[in-house]
Amino acid sequence: MKFAPLTLALSALLLGACSQTSDEAAPAADATAAAEAAPAEAAPAVEDADARDREADPMAAILAGDWRDPANVARDQYRHPRETLEFFGVGPSQTVIEISPGAGWYTEILAPLAQGKGRYIGVLNDPAKAGSERATEYYANANAKFREKLAARADVYANASVIEVDPKAPVFGEPGSADVVLTFRNVHNWVGAGSEAAMFKGFFDVLAPGGVLGVVEHRAAAGKTLEEVVESGYLPEDYVIGLATAAGFVLDAKSEINANPADTKDHPNGVWTLPPGNRHDEADKAKYAAIGESDRMTLRFVKPQAEAAPAQ
Repeated sequence: MKFAPLTLALSALLLGACSQTSDEAAPAADATAAAEAAPAEAAPAVEDADARDREADPMAAILAGDWRDPANVARDQYRHPRETLEFFGVGPSQTVIEISPGAGWYTEILAPLAQGKGRYIGVLNDPAKAGSERATEYYANANAKFREKLAARADVYANASVIEVDPKAPVFGEPGSADVVLTFRNVHNWVGAGSEAAMFKGFFDVLAPGGVLGVVEHRAAAGKTLEEVVESGYLPEDYVIGLATAAGFVLDAKSEINANPADTKDHPNGVWTLPPGNRHDEADKAKYAAIGESDRMTLRFVKPQAEAAPAQ
């Protein structure tokens, strides 16, 4: 079996955390006084390699993993995976649900992170619930490719599973069973399909009290209404916040981790004009490459803790 750097790093962390140095045997009775009078000796230095292993960074190992598509690695500069997941509080012991993972950009990071005590669940659209024959074929092919990706590296994706849902009435798992739900650049698709309210309700239901909903979405220019931008792929930030709060969430924090001030948001083919969509004339390639990927809101919501029952 092929063991990736992540496996070694996590193993080293666990071993380092659990190991203890045994005390030396007590000195003989006739040497006790001398031992107590002598100055204490410094503890032996830890082997440099052992120290490095204990201080290993699992996320560094993941981001450098050989299972990551080089094209995905090249996009780290725009998607800021380490900072984004730290902002959402994602850790290796959580049950994390990723909504509509697409080709698996974040799956390459989230699923390996769950190799320890955690669990990764990728949520795909059920082809049988698609609205057209074309959509059914699209989702069937995309879902098969996603499963093939996971199966190709069982050493990395051992704790990953996949479910398919009806976006109009999604059930993501047992109520209260997840610690984190994450969605990256999907909300505009649900708005276009009219399934946004159902999706956010499903997120709320599956999260445990205190659980986190992390949302990254293309951000419309300030002052724009939904009607003005709905076809562009961008959404007003206050509209997205409203969807979450209407479902019962509380906005916990905002971040500018994925902001891009160079994005003018007035492109001929909407957000898809920019990388990675690149729907533009070849003559404009350098122009849009210089802008980079879209300006994005990064929002952390929390499902409130259940209220305590009134005293009898």
